[in-house]
Amino acid sequence: MPESVVSGVDRWSAIPHPAVVVDRAGTVVALTGDAAALVPDAAVGEPLHRAALPWLSAAHDATAASDGVSAPASVSGRVGGRELHAVASPGADGTIVWWLLGETARSLHESRSELEQERDRTAFLSQASEQLLASLNVDRCLETTVRLAARHLADAAVVVTPPAGRALSVVSCDEHGAVRVTVVEEDPDAVAGLSEALRGFPPIPSQWLDAAAVPAWLLPPGFANRTGSVIVTPLPGHGVSAGALVLLRRCGERIFDERDEVFAQLFAGRAGIALSAARLYAEQTSITAILMRELLPPQLHRVHGIELAGAYRASENHEIIGGDFYDVHRAATPDEETLVVLGDVCGKGLEAAVLTGKIRNTVHALVPMADDHQRMLALLNDALVSSRHNRFATLVLASAVHRDGRVLLRLTSAGHPPPLIVRADGTVETAETRGQLVGALPDITATTFRTSLAPGETCLLYTDGVTEARGGPLGRRMFGEERLIAALAQCADMPAEAVVERVHMLTTQWVGRNQHDDIAVVAITAPRTPTVVID
Repeated sequence: MPESVVSGVDRWSAIPHPAVVVDRAGTVVALTGDAAALVPDAAVGEPLHRAALPWLSAAHDATAASDGVSAPASVSGRVGGRELHAVASPGADGTIVWWLLGETARSLHESRSELEQERDRTAFLSQASEQLLASLNVDRCLETTVRLAARHLADAAVVVTPPAGRALSVVSCDEHGAVRVTVVEEDPDAVAGLSEALRGFPPIPSQWLDAAAVPAWLLPPGFANRTGSVIVTPLPGHGVSAGALVLLRRCGERIFDERDEVFAQLFAGRAGIALSAARLYAEQTSITAILMRELLPPQLHRVHGIELAGAYRASENHEIIGGDFYDVHRAATPDEETLVVLGDVCGKGLEAAVLTGKIRNTVHALVPMADDHQRMLALLNDALVSSRHNRFATLVLASAVHRDGRVLLRLTSAGHPPPLIVRADGTVETAETRGQLVGALPDITATTFRTSLAPGETCLLYTDGVTEARGGPLGRRMFGEERLIAALAQCADMPAEAVVERVHMLTTQWVGRNQHDDIAVVAITAPRTPTVVID
């Protein structure tokens, strides 16, 4: 054997991959060590066709005759009952190297394709999570779910939400991306795997069933009689099922396999979390709205010939409730007193608002005792002291009744700034009432001040958020009682609404963008014009 050939043989024998080097004439010129083990009949210097590899010899002859153009670059065959795959590549001196791949490597191209597919699916799942969680709106989340599923997992997709009574909400997306929402009264047990999915149990993949048994109400428009393969999988939520995902492929398309089912479950897991979060947010928003309606101060109107107006501003601009509050407990008849309550709970925000709700409810229960302010405040104090709250509050009570053209008032302060009274000539008086705050000491005392309002005169109840509002040129000076009195002096003969609006406007301008406490004001006014009371 020529020395060059021997050196070539030695070089190939060191390569750790099975390969057969064949010249144009079909003679084996080199073998790697692994190739010699795979095809023991092949030998260096012998024709390839003697190696009991007719499929490889024929492919080599075709490749050599065409110089590698339009000839098989790869071929498969069996050697000793074992499947091999051979791939051709040009060698030195015009030889052709046939790389032999065993059973595990035979489908290398297919494996690479599957790997790319898995990478694409992983990227899609990541993007799907972002899109699904981009909105906490349930309807938008449902629409995004079926659109993504129809575009990337199947030809059409349907989401069935957990039943509300006998009604099922069905959201579908067809192959054209059109989304439809319907509500049907159907039995989910009629669809194999659907009722299990709606309860959160793993369903039966319907490609193992008769796809023609899928009812029309579960199919997108135009998909009837075209269903070839179906998968039903649960949408897992937070402890309960968020619904069921139904994936459909047309007749003639590739049916769903186990990998598709796993992919659908991975997507359904992300969609179920997003839907569950959206539903939880909607539920919490609804609960919050209901609680807000109970905690927000009421709209005030004329009651039994008495003008009432109020304004409220929370300490934070993004909040709508806080620790200040006011209420009006309307008298049953014009001859009885209407009770106005204004208070300030220690603290700010939601925690303070919760205590205001308790105080308001307690005061409402004590309204039948409103003829005795001292007793009413003592009972309220007992309720707060015995509760688990460690906060206190200040209050002012005003009992008002319209008689003979005037408004008779009884005013009692419990640790609260005393009310201010604006007379018809612009004089501002301070109600002589003092008392201890409620919820801090076992026993409290308070004094009650009695007065009356002539037509056009006003009594203003306010919280310290008004007088302690810091602002001015440097943002450090308090609005103060003097500025408030000066402002009220210009409100003589004004309606209650106008008085409240002016005080609220001046305070807001003074504060500007500075931080401030909760602000609440209530005006009680004897109307200038006679009123006909219809109650």
